Amino acid sequence: MGYSRDVLKDSGNVITTSDLTRYYGPIRGIDGVNLNVRQGEVFGFLGPNGAGKTTTIRILLDMIRPTSGSAQVFGLDVRRDSVQIRRRLGNLPGDVALYDTLRGMEVLKLLGSFRGPAGTRRVPELAERLSLDLSRTVRAYSHGMKQKLAIIQAFMHDPELLILDEPTLGLDPLMQHEFYSLVMEEKARGKTVFLSSHILPEVERVCDRVGIIREGRLVAVEEVESLKRKKLRKMDLVLKEEPSEAMLRLPGAQLVRRDGMRLEYLVSGEVAALLKEVAKLPVQDIVFPEPTLEEAFLEFYQPHAVESLV
Repeated sequence: MGYSRDVLKDSGNVITTSDLTRYYGPIRGIDGVNLNVRQGEVFGFLGPNGAGKTTTIRILLDMIRPTSGSAQVFGLDVRRDSVQIRRRLGNLPGDVALYDTLRGMEVLKLLGSFRGPAGTRRVPELAERLSLDLSRTVRAYSHGMKQKLAIIQAFMHDPELLILDEPTLGLDPLMQHEFYSLVMEEKARGKTVFLSSHILPEVERVCDRVGIIREGRLVAVEEVESLKRKKLRKMDLVLKEEPSEAMLRLPGAQLVRRDGMRLEYLVSGEVAALLKEVAKLPVQDIVFPEPTLEEAFLEFYQPHAVESLV
């Protein structure tokens, strides 16, 4: 335990991978992933299904072994020290498999028994917040209820690190909001959250940084706000009268849609020169919608992978 705390003090990283690679025979899982997740942050691991998110998580949990490279959690080797690591983290898998014949509370008590007397300390609070009746059998639960039970088991022992794979699948909007609040509370308490998702607004809402994985390779790691600022933005114009075609050619902007007097542009770079030209148009209204993470993210997948996003 002392070794891991010393490493965290020096590096500030809870998760570190070095050239992490996993192949399934000739099939690529992940290839050369170098990743650092800082203590106390919510880190989004973003990519479409099949990009390598779950493979990375399974290596961190020592459920599968890498073909090459290494990974550390709390400064401990994920292969040699997997038992120590698991005592200190909570995991929500992407494919939740529970004991259908048991009641919800029985499942949590069984899982909590592996973690000692405090293994279920937060169950009453979490069950109330997520509106889950733990007296019912798992077989009687809907998909959303099973997801709530899986969330509770990940949080119930108050772990230092949460590894959450597609955590809000099956939750209704109200419960999604409650889950986001729970994640932000954990961050405020100094906990670290590694959140794998393909739901762009989810990552944008709760994460400090995002790692974008494409076809098994980590193609970018960015602060969420920085990624949004430096990528493409939209500009919507409403004109009072018909302009000439020449007037519609604006510097640093591409006209992507026109509906009568309504124009939509994609804008890149500085806007000073653009606004000078816009001022020459018969403008009735101008709007710069706030850029979304989705607009930034899609650039990493153009043109062939956009269809795979949900």
